Amino acid sequence: MLDQVLHPSIDFGIETVFILVILVALEAVLSADNAIALASIAQGLETEKEQQYALNVGLVLAYILRITLIITATWVIKYWQFSVAGGLYLLWLVFRYYTNKSDDSEGVSNLNFQGLWQAIPMIAVTDLAFSLDSVTTAIAVADEIWLIIAGGTIGVIALRFLAQLFIRWIEEYTHLEDAGFITVGLVGLRLIVKVIEPSLVPPEWVMIITIISIFTWGFSAKNAIKEESPEG
Repeated sequence: MLDQVLHPSIDFGIETVFILVILVALEAVLSADNAIALASIAQGLETEKEQQYALNVGLVLAYILRITLIITATWVIKYWQFSVAGGLYLLWLVFRYYTNKSDDSEGVSNLNFQGLWQAIPMIAVTDLAFSLDSVTTAIAVADEIWLIIAGGTIGVIALRFLAQLFIRWIEEYTHLEDAGFITVGLVGLRLIVKVIEPSLVPPEWVMIITIISIFTWGFSAKNAIKEESPEG
């Protein structure tokens, strides 16, 4: 993989375009749960300006980490410790979310930060943890590293806009943030189970159907609109 970076060969034909479309589609499918996790993290900041800044800077750092992961992927996947660390981190995120959760927190994030520089590293590391699976999938689909990087680049750009959209939806839909963190927990468990007993890992299509079902529940109810009392 590293040799392809030092000596790249770009062959842009119909097959290449087809593979690139597949990689982008994979990124789109695998990024929904990632996007809602990042949206929930960003929502832990008080103002919309801070949320957007954290997403912008956090995803730039995430992009650098993701490209590093792609370049070193053939080395990284040999070490199960990376998958376990990523899985435990995602489970810790879920634990932090639910231990901070209160009954009256409807429409309000349970991940509260004292400043931007608490949220930004968390956004970058969360994307990296999610990328462990998506990068492995991309390598299975394409052999050329520039194609994987191109797919990953488009995926990170899409992730930025998806996360912004989910921030608005989290405020609007009652169960959406819970649905997001349930899927985060599933991805974390999947990373760990893949190390302990790969035969117990469900096929990709089962995970996709499960996530779609959870998200359907997430969008099933809206928060009550709070009417402001007229000023007398």
